[in-house]
Amino acid sequence: MLKFGTDGVRGVANTELTADLALALGRAAARVLGGARCAVGQDTRLSSPLLASALTAGLASEGLDVTSLGVAPTPEVAWWSAREDAPAAMVSASHNPFADNGIKLFAAGGRKLTDEVEARIEAELRSLPAPARRGADVGRLVPGEDAGHAGYAAAVAASLGGRRLGGLRAVVDCANGSASVVAPDALAALGVDVTVVHADPDGTNINAGCGSTHPESLVDAVVAAGADLGIAFDGDADRVLLVDAAGGLVDGDHIIALCAIDRHERGVLAGDSVVVTVMTNLGFRLAMEKRGIHVVETAVGDRYVLEALEQHGLALGGEQSGHVIFRDLATTGDGLLTAVQALDVVVRAGRPLAELAATAMTRLPQVLRSVQVPERDPAVVERLAPAIAAVEARLGAEGRVLVRPSGTEPVVRVMAEAPTEQAAAGAVDELVAALVAIAGP
Repeated sequence: MLKFGTDGVRGVANTELTADLALALGRAAARVLGGARCAVGQDTRLSSPLLASALTAGLASEGLDVTSLGVAPTPEVAWWSAREDAPAAMVSASHNPFADNGIKLFAAGGRKLTDEVEARIEAELRSLPAPARRGADVGRLVPGEDAGHAGYAAAVAASLGGRRLGGLRAVVDCANGSASVVAPDALAALGVDVTVVHADPDGTNINAGCGSTHPESLVDAVVAAGADLGIAFDGDADRVLLVDAAGGLVDGDHIIALCAIDRHERGVLAGDSVVVTVMTNLGFRLAMEKRGIHVVETAVGDRYVLEALEQHGLALGGEQSGHVIFRDLATTGDGLLTAVQALDVVVRAGRPLAELAATAMTRLPQVLRSVQVPERDPAVVERLAPAIAAVEARLGAEGRVLVRPSGTEPVVRVMAEAPTEQAAAGAVDELVAALVAIAGP
């Protein structure tokens, strides 16, 4: 039976996530989310047209008019949902390999679904009657309204308030995914001298050795071209990582840090606060503390970051993976918007990205290990508390540990940060040994 994860529904296409299931999910979502119309976008996977068609059929069979956005970034789908105040869906497995696929749903206004709404859709799916609505209640299929993704690109450009990004040379890695159809042209229109790589999707090469999950080839391309920086999107372009001129990786923590500091110094950082997850590097927290910027911490998942932003009336937050949310500019993580905002900081500062990133924060060595356990045990952290306390006491303010059971599999993730790689690895070794003694090998 279908279950929502931290970012929609995901599984092996045509095996776990089938056309039948997509059609049924469309029907259930239409009944719960309501409205008269919606939109469906998709990434470049071989299975995406199949699943998008099935999802569209389910939505239309329940009376919704469906606008097809075709291949589009997930944030463009959210932007459409916000502009039209109507539900929307994206067929994508984000940064996963091409064999996987998924469906992300947005409520009217471009917001990801709450746990309560997801539970209602799951319940509706279980109780769906065999026949859908008939006759006059069947919705129409409506072609996309924005030629060449112009409306979304214009909205991203408008976030600069008329400023441009001229003078920068960038290599743009589109991960053979959704960014291919909009990001290079949008950046070039803002004055960036763009060299494009991995923008030739064939249905199977999305995220394959490229994009934000595999930035190695981008690093080489930036150095070889003598570019100022590189931009690496993931498959559906809701995440982005940067590469500096020397080939150094600038991850989500650094991007959030440099944007937060820039906003703080200009007096426009809402609440002088940022929202990050428990996985954010300790070096980020120390850097924000030094500058008087408060850090709000959430569980892993951009939906929890967004909830905290809205709860506290804040505007900037995100994850180390490069999923960054500018809540005053968008309703969800947006790789293109994030890249534009970061490049704007570089242009206004008149300093290289590497220098800005190094000044923003110093990343502490982080060691993360996933430990297989015999069975899922949500109470394992409580049982491991004495060992955790002992390691934390030894590390003091210069380090931290995090033990987090997986929500979907019998795995416990053990992470430690410390001033040196050796100290972090030693802390993880100690905690893993204690974990094995408690939970078994």
